[in-house]
Amino acid sequence: MKQTHSNSQKGRRKFIQTSAAVAGGVMISPLTSAYNPHINVDNTIKIALIGCGGRGTGAVNEALNTGDDVRLVAMADAFEEKLSSSYKNLLEIHGKKISVKEDHKFIGLNGYKDAIGLADVVFLATPPGFRPIHFEEAIRQDKHVFMEKPVATDAPGVRKIIELAKKAKDKNLKVVVGHHLRFQKSSIEVINKLQEGIIGDIINMRAYFNTGGVWVRDRKAGMTEMEYQVWNWYYFNWLSGDHIVEQHVHDLDLMNWLKDAHPVKAQGMGGRETRTGNEYGQIFDHHFVEYQYPDGSMLNSQCRHQKGCWNNWSDAGQGTKGTFDCIPARQSSIIYDKNGEIIWKYIGKDDPEPHQVEQTEFFRMLRQDEYINQAESGALSTMTAIMGRMATYSGQEITWDEAINSNKNLLPKEFSWDAEPPVKPDENGAYPIPMPGTYKIT
Repeated sequence: MKQTHSNSQKGRRKFIQTSAAVAGGVMISPLTSAYNPHINVDNTIKIALIGCGGRGTGAVNEALNTGDDVRLVAMADAFEEKLSSSYKNLLEIHGKKISVKEDHKFIGLNGYKDAIGLADVVFLATPPGFRPIHFEEAIRQDKHVFMEKPVATDAPGVRKIIELAKKAKDKNLKVVVGHHLRFQKSSIEVINKLQEGIIGDIINMRAYFNTGGVWVRDRKAGMTEMEYQVWNWYYFNWLSGDHIVEQHVHDLDLMNWLKDAHPVKAQGMGGRETRTGNEYGQIFDHHFVEYQYPDGSMLNSQCRHQKGCWNNWSDAGQGTKGTFDCIPARQSSIIYDKNGEIIWKYIGKDDPEPHQVEQTEFFRMLRQDEYINQAESGALSTMTAIMGRMATYSGQEITWDEAINSNKNLLPKEFSWDAEPPVKPDENGAYPIPMPGTYKIT
């Protein structure tokens, strides 16, 4: 293994209709590379995976399921064990579709550049703090991109993604962001109905992502502080953005999609009650944010990582003529009238898994040279989550303009194992925790 150190309403309607069509089943179309200068003339679509954890491996697995013309040719990850595990798992499933030579496996923080150069389509699935620099390199090298959500962890990163989205469009580079709910038929159908006005104007919404939390990774002997933080990345803001950004962004994206807008201001509260150990870095274990949209409608947002508590992942809202409920994990959506009677429902218990639909549709568009670019919408949803984090960390009401124009850069000055990370533990191993009332967003 090589060691490396170092859109209008009309457009939106069209996308909803296209996604609804593909959500009914897997669609595989012949490769039409003659119309797409960014795909090989031998009709093979070559993939590079940057970030070989569970989500990156899963996304590539789903991409390889879309046809016999897809090959994985390069991999890059910060840690050898992650890359090796991903390679082994994909090889067992897909056999000859895995064409990764030993010198096309890149270990470290800077191998992504070489891996990107070997492919037609790049999958970006590292911790999100790296997303802007990886996306920048992919667009510079004229590659189509699938990138996981969120697309940044701070406002400068979001602004970079928005700028790069325009460059991607100019180059006819397709970009899909890992908001799989946009490819889930229950979400597509309910958004369509609500935007058609089935319950009038949407005036209040709520979004929950309350769970027991995720994994924790112990520090290994000999790790530098930078290595440890990248290894245990979920708990450091420069890498994950906190769970309101890394996870709850799914629901915030759904609400932005529904409103065809982003919030104009937010205020909220949060903190650390149960996850207080040093292994949890610096992030909160609960956030509550009240967002206001341009039309005055309100979104009450909850996300919590606390074990033994009430779990709920769902989205709902109230219109002038009724209400709606969505449960993404069950692929179900229901709309009620003012009297609580069901007037429409969609239960997609037999629908294909939306992550697979996401890749099936992406690769159909690549083969047919049909344009898609979700980089800007992904960036705006990421910024919505970051604005919520700013509100809970600071205890202040934050406007969109204040948030998007913040120059607070969370990233380190250098990406190498010996570099100094942007946050460091004290003599007791504790990391600085954002404190409402004193935390500054700029």
